[in-house]
Amino acid sequence: MTSFSPPGPGSWALDRSHYPGGTTRTSKQLLVEGMSGGMRKVMAELGMPADTLKAAFVNGFMYTRLVPLISPDKPSKSLPPKAILKIATRLHPEFRRRNKTATAILANPPAPAILERWRVELKPKTLETNRRFQFVDLASLSDVGLSEHWESLIKHATQMMVLHFWLHGFDLGPIAQFVATAQDFGIPPKESLTALTGASPSTTEPKRLLHELRMVVAANGNVPRSLEDVRHHSPEAARLLDAYLADRQNLMVTRYDLDGLTLGEMPEVVLTTIMSAEPEVIHDDHKVIAPLRERVAADCRERFDAELAMARSVMDMRDDNGPITVEWVAGLLRKSLLEVGRRLVSDGRATEVDHAFELEPAEVGPLLTSAIGPLPDQLAKRAAERHAEALLSPPLTLGPDEQVPPLDVLPVALRTMVRAVNVAIEHMGMSGAADADPLSGSGVGTTSYRGRVRRADSPETAIDLMEPGDVLVVRATSPAFNAVLAIAGAVVTADGGALSHAAVLARELGIPAVVGARGALGLVDGSMVEVDPVAGVVRVI
Repeated sequence: MTSFSPPGPGSWALDRSHYPGGTTRTSKQLLVEGMSGGMRKVMAELGMPADTLKAAFVNGFMYTRLVPLISPDKPSKSLPPKAILKIATRLHPEFRRRNKTATAILANPPAPAILERWRVELKPKTLETNRRFQFVDLASLSDVGLSEHWESLIKHATQMMVLHFWLHGFDLGPIAQFVATAQDFGIPPKESLTALTGASPSTTEPKRLLHELRMVVAANGNVPRSLEDVRHHSPEAARLLDAYLADRQNLMVTRYDLDGLTLGEMPEVVLTTIMSAEPEVIHDDHKVIAPLRERVAADCRERFDAELAMARSVMDMRDDNGPITVEWVAGLLRKSLLEVGRRLVSDGRATEVDHAFELEPAEVGPLLTSAIGPLPDQLAKRAAERHAEALLSPPLTLGPDEQVPPLDVLPVALRTMVRAVNVAIEHMGMSGAADADPLSGSGVGTTSYRGRVRRADSPETAIDLMEPGDVLVVRATSPAFNAVLAIAGAVVTADGGALSHAAVLARELGIPAVVGARGALGLVDGSMVEVDPVAGVVRVI
């Protein structure tokens, strides 16, 4: 029996909403370096009384730990009296520095400046670099050239992962702060998050393009049987299809890891999404926000308005962040490794193209250029072990519970920061908590939906088999799922929470959903279910 041991001191929580198990070596390295580096930087900049949010992998499963600022490797077994803690958090030099920073941040939030920097500098630069890697003709490169391309791409991917998590302090941070404030006013997260609907054009843009393309293609009454038929329909159809695929063809859609599929690898799914695309959902912001605002005391509405405006302003950056900094880059890594795998198979250095995914990033170049590295049978063994790991049932937590100081011992500014982080971790579905009912979770939407379950052992298979109106059941979704969700009548995920990407996509696209229903993957493919977002439950009919 496989043992799950803590990867370090303290308490670790399982996160299956990003890497559900059987994770490739490249993704492990990028995630561990990127999360720790990016979160350490942003926590210092925001004045968080914590060192970083650390990731580690145990038997292929991702676990996270919020690392304390003081004595991170010596978790407290017991806490001093509250009076002593209050004094310590006000006298310790690092706590004083963090409190000074947090106080300044709360008085003058940096998110607007970071948002502007994202729009005019960081995003354009990232798009340019991604496109430069995308346009490289890998097949024309020599083995040395492909090795150099891989090294440059890994360096870029590491930088992007750090950027991804650093940006979360300024996109997810204000959103979590708004949710926490709304809770103080008696508004639960499920309701407060509806006030953010319609604030993410990047999420709805694919649906708009797909519907426009569908209208063009349907104009002459002919039903295309392939994307080539769409392209040859008319110059306008070809233009719209190219516009849709240009920056999306290499997006990892079915999962974050490199063994998933990119949008360009699923032409039949793309065709189905085109032919089933519905008009973009128009949201009435005032109709949603006004009733919530009325529940806030008159003297607190200015604060409510300010934090809501801030959260709405960064919502699109939050949903743009993942596809551009992570999913697109992961798709480029996948594309490169598949080329490496084809060459290894051709030269007898691997038995399967996909075995290139079993390489450590540092092993790719030497194996490709000098035949130095794991042998074919070693790669096959790694693949078998990784696929076996994906079938394990990991515990929700590892390690002893850490004694966490109560919030009320912290100065006000630090307390506010910590609470926002706790809200983000809880409602992203990263806390490891489980609902008593395996088919209950966070509901998104106001209308129940009945349909046929489309579930498979892999999201790739489930999506490939979907027909318009089916209920897509997967472990979790990435932001890039908006490219295929136009097919679904409803969505059910086993992992995630009210702040997860699945919930955001469902709200923006107007699709009923239940997110974080732990027993969802036990639903029988082809069975009929009712997805009730109001009750937050899935019922087998």
